[in-house]
Amino acid sequence: MARIPYLPPSAITDPQIAGWLDDARREGRPGPENQAIRAHQPDVMRSFTMTRKWLFDGNAGVLDHDLKELLRAYIAHTIECGY
Repeated sequence: MARIPYLPPSAITDPQIAGWLDDARREGRPGPENQAIRAHQPDVMRSFTMTRKWLFDGNAGVLDHDLKELLRAYIAHTIECGY
């Protein structure tokens, strides 16, 4: 199995990426460990984070935010996501 190390905060030079990683550590979502891996590729982290913000923090779609969160939790449980 491949092992991708977490990118240490000191190695991040993009202030936007560093801010998103700080947000993830403070809020616990999205998973700070996953964000630290995504930070290796800033475009990947940017795409993931902006899409997530649009879906969960914005007014995207017709579903209520609480229902989106319930669906996210259900899917994580269904696939036995340990996180």
